[in-house]
Amino acid sequence: MPWLWLSVSEVSGKRRRRRTGSGSSSIIKSSSSSLLSSSRSSSFLCQPRRRRRRIAGGGGGGGGGGTPGSGGGRRPILRKLTPLVFKQHVPNVSENTLPASGLSEGRVSRHDSRFRDLVPNYNTDIIFKDEEGTGADRLMTQVEREREGRNLVGPPPWCFNGERMKEGPRCKEKLNTLAISVMNQWPGVKLRVTEGWDEEGKHATDSLHYEGRAVDVTTSDRDRSKYGMLARLAVEAGFDWVYYESRSHIHCSVKSESSSAAKSGGCFPGRSLVRTEDGSAIRLDQVRLGDRIAALDSRGDIVYSEVIAFLDRSLTERRQFVRLTTESGRVLTLTPAHLLPVEGRSSMFAGRVQSGDRILVRDPTDENEVNHRLRWDKVVDSRLVLEEGIYAPLTREGTLLVDDVVASCYAFLDSQWIAHMGFLPYRMWTSLESFFVRRWTIEDTRQPDIRQDGRTLQEGIHWYASFLYWVSSYVTPTKMLYQ
Repeated sequence: MPWLWLSVSEVSGKRRRRRTGSGSSSIIKSSSSSLLSSSRSSSFLCQPRRRRRRIAGGGGGGGGGGTPGSGGGRRPILRKLTPLVFKQHVPNVSENTLPASGLSEGRVSRHDSRFRDLVPNYNTDIIFKDEEGTGADRLMTQVEREREGRNLVGPPPWCFNGERMKEGPRCKEKLNTLAISVMNQWPGVKLRVTEGWDEEGKHATDSLHYEGRAVDVTTSDRDRSKYGMLARLAVEAGFDWVYYESRSHIHCSVKSESSSAAKSGGCFPGRSLVRTEDGSAIRLDQVRLGDRIAALDSRGDIVYSEVIAFLDRSLTERRQFVRLTTESGRVLTLTPAHLLPVEGRSSMFAGRVQSGDRILVRDPTDENEVNHRLRWDKVVDSRLVLEEGIYAPLTREGTLLVDDVVASCYAFLDSQWIAHMGFLPYRMWTSLESFFVRRWTIEDTRQPDIRQDGRTLQEGIHWYASFLYWVSSYVTPTKMLYQ
């Protein structure tokens, strides 16, 4: 409830009325009128602090700088919006790159299983051209609540009553937001969509129109002088990539579900290789709980550490990965939010590693050597790839060597030390569990080995990892989280 402050003149006026002997009813009326007038006066009304966003020039009434329906209050901080110029795109990278909308994942036809993810948009504030007459321009992706497609080991941080928010494409949501901005910016003008989902092959091979992740928009009055500001409004609405592509329209697109999922976790594809104690290399999809694989200890030496959990695991899920290639030919594939030791700093998100950075690799002098040496190797290429199968093994050391490159077991949080300490309770629990299991099997050899049964792993995000992700989203500074 906002605090209401009375002006000095109003307080003195009430005192004068008391001295003249006015009754209690007049005082109450006077106080009521004073409160009413002060609530209408922005100079005497203090509202709770909160951030306000206002689109410049958008239906905000007179020169007072207020927003419609806001009443009195502190004047919001105005941020001037700059229209995009012809052929400008935001962000200033290619559409199919990690900071933008990511890779194309293939066309979606009406007979494709992914077609059910497309939903029609019947927003009356948007005009759809629909020149084909099939309603295809109305079809697009949206964020929706859905039941888990795969079994999660414990609820992830985005769960709502047993359901989870689909972390993925949200073209419908962003388009509806843009429609409101357009009406606020130019009263009487609506948003107009000229192209949505394409099923006729009218665009380039890797176009996101084929997946319902892109739209081409104009204003209903087709005033081209507005298109620069329309592009800026699209950026503010939250589209992942906006391009003033043509004099006749603005192109907007969003990330895919696999690209968005990669932002909240760290994994490797199943075909990546890890080394075992005997020096042999096995695929990650062959690693089981209790296996000992090559890792880096706190002293910087290579040791063989026990795999105590899989923080995420799925045999068939598709996800976008970053593929890093080094000067010596080492290739590491991992999700963008995964931590990686980089020369000059303790760790860095894989999605932020650039050409010229140096990462830690195994010295390839002797391929058959069991005790390996490490050295820094320069990254010469970084690109997005689409892979199937995701695996995130957790070792006791919190590190591992994947494809002969040192990587962390952790993701999402930009601190190897904090992440490793966060898993300390779980490591202690697994140590106690292993101790009693070994003692049990020694005392009674007739009992089956519980760790062997644990090799049949359930797919999904580990419950403890979900819990830590949820906690970190509340207590960790935003700058330390992968964005």
